[in-house]
Amino acid sequence: MTTAYPIGKPGTPWQEADKKQWLAAQVIKRSYQQEVETKILALADEYDVEQYGELNYGENEYKLYAVKSRDFSDNKPTILVTGGVHGYETSGVHGAIEFIKSQGKHYEAEFNIVVLPCISPWGYETINRWNPDAIDPNRSFYADSPAAESKQAMAYVAKFDDLLCHVDLHETTDTDNSEFRPALAARDGVSHDNWNIPDGFYLVGHTQKPQYSFQTAIIKEVEKVTHIAPADEDGRLIGVPIEQFGVINYDGTKLGLCMGMTNAEYVTTTEVYPDSPSANDEICVQGQVASVVGALNYIKSMDD
Repeated sequence: MTTAYPIGKPGTPWQEADKKQWLAAQVIKRSYQQEVETKILALADEYDVEQYGELNYGENEYKLYAVKSRDFSDNKPTILVTGGVHGYETSGVHGAIEFIKSQGKHYEAEFNIVVLPCISPWGYETINRWNPDAIDPNRSFYADSPAAESKQAMAYVAKFDDLLCHVDLHETTDTDNSEFRPALAARDGVSHDNWNIPDGFYLVGHTQKPQYSFQTAIIKEVEKVTHIAPADEDGRLIGVPIEQFGVINYDGTKLGLCMGMTNAEYVTTTEVYPDSPSANDEICVQGQVASVVGALNYIKSMDD
C-alpha cells in the first residue's frame, strides 16, 4: 500500500527545504521537564543520578540523565536499560523509570544497574520518532553518529566495559503506519508498505546473539502482565519471520539500533502495543518493567 505524504515529491528524497518544512510542523505536546526529568531527579535519594549530556534545539534545551545503582563493584556484572530512544514511545520512558524505582533495589546486590530513561527528550515532547534533523536515533548507533541523542548515549555507555545485558524499551503504535512509516518513505523517496500492527507485546532479538532461552524467559514474565502478539497468517511480525512465539530477530549492529551499541551477551528490544483494546498506560508500563525483571531473573538463574 502506498501512502501519500504532504511533504516532498513522491519518489524524490527530501532536500533541506523539505526537512525544514517538516520541522516547522512539529509542536511541543507535553513536558519532558514535568513528566520525566522531575521523576528522574526524585530518584537521587536512593540512586546516583548523573547528567551525561545535553541537547540544544533552538530555544529548547534538554538535560540527559543516567540513573545508577550506588554499590558499583567490579565483582558484579553490569546491566543496561534504555528507554525513549524513540521519544514518542511513552511506556519505554516511564517503564525504565518505574523499573529502577520499584525493582532496582531487588537486583543491586547481584548487578550494577545503569538506566538511561529518556534518550530522546525532544521526541518525547513532540511525540516523534525522529529528532529535529529528521534522523531516527534508533538507526544511528554507530561511529560518528549523525544523531546527537545516539552519540551522547554511546559515549556514556562506552565507559562500562563489563556489560552483560541490555534491555531497550520500545513500543509499536498505530501511528507507525499512519504517520512515521509514510514520513520515512517520503523522506527517502521510496514506496511505503503498510504492515500489520501486531496486537500485543513482542521482542526483537539480535541475529548475531539471539539467546533463544533468554528471550523465552522474558516472554513468560511479560505474559503475567499483558498478552503476547500472535504471528500473522504468514508467520510474521511487522513483516519479519518469527524466531519463536512473540520474538523476531534483527541485526541490531548492522542496522544501527540501540540494542546493538554494546558487546553485551544478552540483548533484546521490547515492543509494547499501547493501542490494543486490551491494554492501557499502566499495563504498558508494567509490561516494560516485567521485561527487565524477566531478563534479570533469567541471568540470575544461570548462576544458581
